[in-house]
Amino acid sequence: MNVFEKYLTLWVAVCMAVGIVIGKMLPQAVEALRGMEFGAGSQINIPIAILLWLMIYPMMLKVDFTSVMDVRKKPKGLFVTLFVNWLVKPFSMALIGYVFFRHLFLPWIGPELADQYIAGTIILAAAPCTAMVFVWSYLTDGDPAYTLVQVAVNDLIMLVLFAPIVKFLVSGASTLVVPFGVLLWAVFIFIVVPLTAGVLTRATLVKTRGKEWFEGVFLEKFHPVSMIALLLTLVCIFAFQSENITSRFFHVVLIAVPLLIQVYFNSGLAYFLMKKFKVEYCVAAPGALIGASNFFELAVATAIALFGPESGAALATVVGVLVEVPVMLSVVKFCNGTRRWFGPASCGGQTAS
Repeated sequence: MNVFEKYLTLWVAVCMAVGIVIGKMLPQAVEALRGMEFGAGSQINIPIAILLWLMIYPMMLKVDFTSVMDVRKKPKGLFVTLFVNWLVKPFSMALIGYVFFRHLFLPWIGPELADQYIAGTIILAAAPCTAMVFVWSYLTDGDPAYTLVQVAVNDLIMLVLFAPIVKFLVSGASTLVVPFGVLLWAVFIFIVVPLTAGVLTRATLVKTRGKEWFEGVFLEKFHPVSMIALLLTLVCIFAFQSENITSRFFHVVLIAVPLLIQVYFNSGLAYFLMKKFKVEYCVAAPGALIGASNFFELAVATAIALFGPESGAALATVVGVLVEVPVMLSVVKFCNGTRRWFGPASCGGQTAS
């Protein structure tokens, strides 16, 4: 992890502040940017959409879907990861969000924002992490090939399950009506398009220039693009939300509470199940981290598409970005400190069960 990635939370905080200042000082320019949409009422802002493509496309370039064939070699770790990601995480987040926003925090935020924050946290939880997982896996001495398998399978499942899970849980846990057509459109724009572009680019360049050149030269050129696009996206979002944020900064702290609880709950559950089923440490540690982190780029894009860049749902997904890096580093530290739980032979280069 380079210095930029290590202090991502600091850069996120700086971009939040810059966005708020721009929103306050240049309201007319911000309003003009906010009005640039793909058709009236689409809620898909053109500048943010372009930035999100620049954010997601380089991540999709890293995913080699031919690695999915290796699943049969290590089934237990993958089953635990999928169980936590798709059968526990979105539903536990919906429950935790409902308890905190609809009951414990309701006197401070009100019912309308409670629904928005519930929706944002659900969207965040329904999108398993894609790119940063490779960083977390590296920091825990995880099996990089197996991590790639987990990411590839999650991306394939996300194409099918993300939209219906978000629709079902947001509608059930709040009074908001989720326009399913807009949700599917967001999935198409922010998953299908960059995923297809990434797969075609990877296949073409690996075939014509070789895998070593693709990973060692081409991917390196894109390495800073995602982070820069992420930070510029945050500047835009916080400029759009400047008025709301300055009047309810305390809400950012409140939103962080249930997000922190679900991260530690899901990572702990995945780690415990990995140990219970005697999965090697080099698979267990990345699996716990995948079960806790989020594909926040997709979450931010979906919240914006459904409810607008100035919505409480968009704010909740951005708070997820703010807390993720320091929280995940704490999970990394815990995993590294408990490696002995999995025995001396763990991560010895053997095939995991």
